Amino acid sequence: MKFETFRAGIHPQRFQYQSFEPCSINQPCVWEDSQINLLLENANRALGELNAFSLIVPDIDLFIQMHVAKEAQTSSRIEGTQTEIAEVLMSKQQIGPEQKDDWQEVHNYIDAMNGAILALKTLPLSNRLLKQTHALLMRGVPRENKYPGEFRTSQNWIGGSNLTDAAFIPPHPDSVVDLMSDLEKFWHNQTITVPHLIRIALSHYQFETIHPFLDGNGRIGRLMIPLYLVSHGLLAKPSLYLSDFFERNRGSYYDALTRVRASNDLIHWVRFFLAGVAETATKGRDVFQKILRLRTEVETLVQGLGKRGPLALQALQYLYSKPIITTSELSIALGIATPTANRLIRELMRIGVLFEITGYQRGRVFSFEPYLKLFLS
Repeated sequence: MKFETFRAGIHPQRFQYQSFEPCSINQPCVWEDSQINLLLENANRALGELNAFSLIVPDIDLFIQMHVAKEAQTSSRIEGTQTEIAEVLMSKQQIGPEQKDDWQEVHNYIDAMNGAILALKTLPLSNRLLKQTHALLMRGVPRENKYPGEFRTSQNWIGGSNLTDAAFIPPHPDSVVDLMSDLEKFWHNQTITVPHLIRIALSHYQFETIHPFLDGNGRIGRLMIPLYLVSHGLLAKPSLYLSDFFERNRGSYYDALTRVRASNDLIHWVRFFLAGVAETATKGRDVFQKILRLRTEVETLVQGLGKRGPLALQALQYLYSKPIITTSELSIALGIATPTANRLIRELMRIGVLFEITGYQRGRVFSFEPYLKLFLS
């Protein structure tokens, strides 16, 4: 496969429409475009720096939880959910009735991501793993009738109200299993020399083009990126998430995918993807640097609380994984009485660690605002 002469696929005539049947992806790749080489070098360097930080930051899994929560919220927002990051971090009981479905979808994504990373310890990246992950993603939401955990057996489409006015019609369902099998082989084919970041760029395009599930394809396709990087050892922890880059450049993202199918412009898509990896990895590295600085600053502050200092340090460890809390949640987490938790929260508010965000006299909610802001910039 030469990028400059790439042919994306064909449009066979069906009964009343033409589906798009992409070409096989499990083959060697070559290109002459020198910009791809430069972008690939930049992306690999940024990814390596991000991975280095994920290996040296103490208690990294606490902060990875926040990365996963942010990714779940952003990836779901691309699909139309309205849940804000603060709401994601609250318990379901604190969410209004009109937001509960969106909240559930985002938390299904968190469960799906965490479940998939855990499964990588015993399973390779595979269609089996993607199906398991999809089943978790679609669990208990209004779209549950869309066959969670199963490849589609009916025709789907993107844009428009039906097949006759659709913006894009993915492959016929009879082709899905073979195309996904070809994609899986591409992930693990050691007889071809294709750099990993090129493989995942092509894989994301191919997955979104196949659209193998009736629903949830966008989220699974984006989640597949960190899964690939972890499973092939490019990242020790799932610390790279491109949904924020795709969401901020949504028009360019969809345009780049469309240009491959419509005009065989694979080079434009690969350039866009590699630029996204470099930008996102650099941003992730910067967040880890800021976390280390913030951790030093706030630990210095709480150590000045005298006898409450040790308990405040315990509270900080909890806040890194759950930066929005109630008094009762802190009381339970630290195993302390409610009055003690209240006094501790007042002290943390006084030194600028916690901020009250509800304004209620009872059932108040508090935010570890300096930490939370690191993931919102």
